[in-house]
Amino acid sequence: MSEKVNQTREDFQPILLGTDFNCYGMARSFYQQYGIKSIAYGVMHMAPTRYTKLVDVHVIEGFNEDPVFIETMRKIAANLDPKKKYLLLSCGDGYTELIAKHLDELKEHFICPYVDADLFNKLGTKETFYEAAEKYGLPYPKTKIITKEEVESGKAIELPFDFPIALKPSDSVEWLDIQFEGRKKAYVLDKREQFDELMPKIYKAGYTGKMIAQDFIPGDDSNMRTVNAYVDSNHNVRMISLAHPLLEDPSPVAVGNYMVILPEKDMAIYKTIQKFLEEVKYVGFADFDMKYDRRDKQFKIFEINLRQGRSSYYCTLNGYNLAKYVVDDVIDHKPFTGTDYAEGNKLWLNAPKKVFYQYAKENEYKEKAKKLLEAGQWGTTAFDKNDSLKQRLLMHYSFWLINKNYQKYFVQR
Repeated sequence: MSEKVNQTREDFQPILLGTDFNCYGMARSFYQQYGIKSIAYGVMHMAPTRYTKLVDVHVIEGFNEDPVFIETMRKIAANLDPKKKYLLLSCGDGYTELIAKHLDELKEHFICPYVDADLFNKLGTKETFYEAAEKYGLPYPKTKIITKEEVESGKAIELPFDFPIALKPSDSVEWLDIQFEGRKKAYVLDKREQFDELMPKIYKAGYTGKMIAQDFIPGDDSNMRTVNAYVDSNHNVRMISLAHPLLEDPSPVAVGNYMVILPEKDMAIYKTIQKFLEEVKYVGFADFDMKYDRRDKQFKIFEINLRQGRSSYYCTLNGYNLAKYVVDDVIDHKPFTGTDYAEGNKLWLNAPKKVFYQYAKENEYKEKAKKLLEAGQWGTTAFDKNDSLKQRLLMHYSFWLINKNYQKYFVQR
């Protein structure tokens, strides 16, 4: 289900940080547009890139933290071909933070379209992002910031809204290393008792950051939206793409990851996000998650990821190749000529079709998605005809396992 290679380039090399699904989507975009095999560095082999022909994967223990990260990057820099340009892209929040921390040094050897540490600190946690959202007029859910000290004091924590609530870590990078029974990427809690039981567990497990409690916006997954954008070196939004998720992953470790996406276009959302990105002087890929609140008829923004989204290959699938925008900007230095406000007609899937038919809520959007499936207007990040048979077989197995996750964890809201 891949487009043919548009051209072949040898004058630059993409280096991707991470070995996951996001990495595979970016590697596909580079291969599809330029015929280039990416190089990836990460801490473990992961299913999407384990047997791929599109990425040369290097696994280095401890690479996702300093000092191993910067020491490894220095070794890589010492062996670069001076005739080539090397484009460094993050595929995970931790790597984005490390790039921002070492941006000046990395820029001496690599092309790094990223914000500096100062702007990262203003946007990189949910808590600081909400401060920026307040300042620049982005709507977000009613929020209560909870500290470790509050929880350990033993006093009842007052919430300015009723249950159900959403609960998630402010520091998603630190949260990756926290393990305890019942750990999830994020929570929806229906009762006060659940909240009071969970909060001490979180801090006893070693988490030190703040937790974000939010008014739960009612409605199923089809009320979600996601926006991916690329902002160039002069802070111009070159591309912005809206997607309408119809189904999310229900499993604890991946809750909230999108499984089915319908492309959409909404100029009001585009202009709101564009204004924010340009005013804060953003650089690089950005990914926003939001949900429609029928109570006040507003889209409320949950967070910004300072990288392309995990499901962002939907942009490339619909004709807005992610690799092309960053290469046009920082490799070819093509001048900005206007923003591409994306629209599309291909459904993106990260689950078997039968999962979509069985679990996505019946509504007008599902009917539209069904028509695209029936017309053959769909695709995935996971499967590329240019890739190895072994890779595709492993991803078919991964898709098969998704059925079990829905049987075990799915709750309709």
